[in-house]
Amino acid sequence: MNFRTPSGTFCLLCIVLLSFVVGSSASPQSEPTDYDYKDNPIALMRDVAYNELKPNNAPRVRYELHVTDDKGTRVDEIIETPEGDVARHLSRNGKPLAGEAEQEEEARLNNLYAHPEIQAHRHKKEQEDSDRADSFIKLLPDAFLYEYKGTVAGSSGPAYRLTFKPNPNFVPPTVEAEVFHGMAGEVCVDVRQKRLSRFDAHITHDVSFGWGVAIRLYKGGTILVEQADAGDGRWEQQNFQLNLTGKILMLKTLTRRETSTESNYAEIPANTDYRAAIDILKSLPPAFK
Repeated sequence: MNFRTPSGTFCLLCIVLLSFVVGSSASPQSEPTDYDYKDNPIALMRDVAYNELKPNNAPRVRYELHVTDDKGTRVDEIIETPEGDVARHLSRNGKPLAGEAEQEEEARLNNLYAHPEIQAHRHKKEQEDSDRADSFIKLLPDAFLYEYKGTVAGSSGPAYRLTFKPNPNFVPPTVEAEVFHGMAGEVCVDVRQKRLSRFDAHITHDVSFGWGVAIRLYKGGTILVEQADAGDGRWEQQNFQLNLTGKILMLKTLTRRETSTESNYAEIPANTDYRAAIDILKSLPPAFK
């Protein structure tokens, strides 16, 4: 599955670990086993990491992405293909694209169709983001100390609820992984499938990346990611909320607030390549635009 979090230098290093990567090609460490999760929440999180990272051969889909940020709101139609995702902007601030904006979108899709190298570059970045997310998912069992808090109702059925805080003995293997030392919150894990259904984290104190000078995230930021079983065991991100502030190079102040939701999933034929996806997007009826 593609990397679904917002793009941008400021928040990438932090939010990548919170994207629930479904269908990853990463190799998990060991098969899940039965534990008393109340007494051993770390074992539960190891099972979660295994299930989040194991290969998933579910069919590709198309879906609607609704985004609200400081620039307003927008709705995109996304189609997954073997060459990467293809998107069409459908509306901005509640109004369908029209006039010059619609012409610009048509021209963008036409240019993408004519230049496969552009799509190849986008797909390469998607894969790099996905690989980076995988590396963070693998660290989740060791980066935090977890406490079992019982079960709660989840979007896909009963879920285990665990709170977490930084593990003082965790040694980040990369500079980017230092973000774990400044995060706390709670996770919910689907009881039946041992998949993350909710990750709710907040920044407990200022956190620096890049040897203390490149990026700094301020205390008080929050990140919420929710996913659910969309059918046939395919887990999809349903809700993403981001509220972060910080600095780059200790000079430029940045604020990032964004909420995104996904809906209207529909399976597409397995042989749909990126050009076929563009044709589909260009032929959407007026009701979609």
